[in-house]
Amino acid sequence: MGKGLLQVRLVTMALALGVLGGCATSASKKDPAEGFNRAVFAFNEGLDTVLIRQAAKGYDMAMPLPARTGVSNFFGNIADIFIGVNNLLQGKGSQAASDEGRFLINSTVGILGFFDVASEMGMDKHNEDFGQTFGRWGAGPGAYVVLPFFGPRDVRDTGGLVLDLATDPIGYVTNIRVRNSLVGVRVINDRAALLPADKVIEEAALDKYSYLRDAYLQRRQSLVYDGNPPPDTDSE
Repeated sequence: MGKGLLQVRLVTMALALGVLGGCATSASKKDPAEGFNRAVFAFNEGLDTVLIRQAAKGYDMAMPLPARTGVSNFFGNIADIFIGVNNLLQGKGSQAASDEGRFLINSTVGILGFFDVASEMGMDKHNEDFGQTFGRWGAGPGAYVVLPFFGPRDVRDTGGLVLDLATDPIGYVTNIRVRNSLVGVRVINDRAALLPADKVIEEAALDKYSYLRDAYLQRRQSLVYDGNPPPDTDSE
């Protein structure tokens, strides 16, 4: 619980700094705090280069593919709880019921979620969070920000991230060693899944910062509108 509150405070402080940075520079409409964002981006890149990516590479080499898949399924199963909540808050009742059904099936038949039995039964996995819920009910994305450790966001998604962290079931594990181990494994496992994309990004991007910013904004727009965004949402 204490770690979850610390994460919420960290995100809140980073959002405040992003707003202040936006007052100091006006690089573009979608990225008014670009100077601040690039500084944080450089920090995150350095941390990733010297620590997280190396740990992910070691994890990728040591863990066979079935084991990595099982770990991804386990954390994906936990995520289904609040994916269902967000679908319900967005008025998508049938998808919410499917999400909670996935959790029940995978937690039991799938042995704590290590096996994604629900997908094999035709129950699709969804991707929803509180940022998307805010967008569903009309909240505009606001300025683009890069958060320390958490990476690309916009103002709307930063607010959503505060709720995502506050409701993360892993944050409520009372055993500190177990909780920290779960957080660490999830971070390294997620980073390992992105390793194949590293070379593609490095080769495709003349400016990695701009490339990732534009990719993030386009992806989030698509997710908020369930893959069918209006032709122009820049005015949000």
